[in-house]
Amino acid sequence: MLTVTRPPARLYRYLLCMAKITSTVLPNGLPLHRIAMDGTRAVTLMVAFDAGARTERPEENGMAHFLEHLVFKGGEKYRTYRDVNEAAERNGAVLNAYTSHDLVAFHITARSTKGLEAADLLTDFVARPGLDPVELDKERGVVVQEIARYNDQPSAVAEHLIDEAVFGDHPLGRTVLGPAEHLAETFTRDGIIAFRNRQWAPARGAALAVGNLEALGPDSGLEELFARFEAIPEPGPYELAPAHSARVLVTERDSNQSHLRMSYRPAIDVTDPAQRAALTIYSTLLGGSMGSRLFDEIREQRGLCYSVSSYPHAYADVPVLQLSSGLESGKCVEAFRRMAEIVDELRADGPTEAEVERARAFAAGARAIAFENTGAIARTAATQAIVFNQDVDPDAAIGALDAVTFDDVRAVAAGISADYAVACVGPHSVEEFQPA
Repeated sequence: MLTVTRPPARLYRYLLCMAKITSTVLPNGLPLHRIAMDGTRAVTLMVAFDAGARTERPEENGMAHFLEHLVFKGGEKYRTYRDVNEAAERNGAVLNAYTSHDLVAFHITARSTKGLEAADLLTDFVARPGLDPVELDKERGVVVQEIARYNDQPSAVAEHLIDEAVFGDHPLGRTVLGPAEHLAETFTRDGIIAFRNRQWAPARGAALAVGNLEALGPDSGLEELFARFEAIPEPGPYELAPAHSARVLVTERDSNQSHLRMSYRPAIDVTDPAQRAALTIYSTLLGGSMGSRLFDEIREQRGLCYSVSSYPHAYADVPVLQLSSGLESGKCVEAFRRMAEIVDELRADGPTEAEVERARAFAAGARAIAFENTGAIARTAATQAIVFNQDVDPDAAIGALDAVTFDDVRAVAAGISADYAVACVGPHSVEEFQPA
């Protein structure tokens, strides 16, 4: 495993004290994090749980996402989907949610003066959903259409395929949406309620209020609203990720365009924020910007593709480095070979100091720009708090990137696995993507 030497605390002193953070644990076990930001008129309220797709049993695959849809149909105070939608509009607020392998999260962003009303709406339908049987059956068809839409998009199919190539028949290898047959034939209201009662434990979740919190002071009643979530026992541990796989999976399609994915296993400790930051800097210089090696050579010098990138992801127990490209099918194998060679060259020779300096500045700057948005801060904080049980401070997230050293990134490059999984959608065969 990579060892990252943490820089002395004095290197962080230049950071502005932008966020003022208070964290409490409510009587139901739900942590509530208030992240006050200067200079914004907006506030984002979010509640999230360790109840994503990786917590599903095989027959439940897709249930976490389906439940995300269903709660929007109404709660106790706002009883129908129309009540929910109209209440959001009356408050000038934007509602949304997402389900990943890691989390299910619900969030609303409003002008700060409407923060309490926004929290009342969010906690009503998320904490006290009606799960009306008629609406449940109508929503089945909606999600089946969503699945069909994704299956019609080769890039989305490639994303699903690379997860399967890496993780096989493990929850991380299954799609978040699940198979259409589960929606049409398997999911019952009782089963959905049982999943919610098993996985939506407040102690394995987090509530967040991010932005201008002037209307959400300690006596505003915010705690009472998030106390609407019922305390339930914490669920059992998730199934640990399997060992790295070097499978090659191809979905053949008669098309002029191919969608290529490659997945490597970095040798880092995902529980260490410094090592995750070092992986981010490595991925940035590899394929995370227009100045990266992949973009410069695969697109600009060789003209092999329109898009090429790399992306680091850290699940709770395993890191992944993914390379992606969408390109003309006749150029796909050449690009694949050269992309693999570039990773090999970085492993053997390491990056240059200039590359690391540029990538560090770009990654930290991009994070700082993203954090102008209260929703982006909430999403990052939810992952930090629930997946890693770590600091929700946005300044610390930026500071971790600024603190990465050249030696840290060189160590990441040297620790990227020599073997890799491959997924491709296009007019190809598995044999074309075997190691040379």
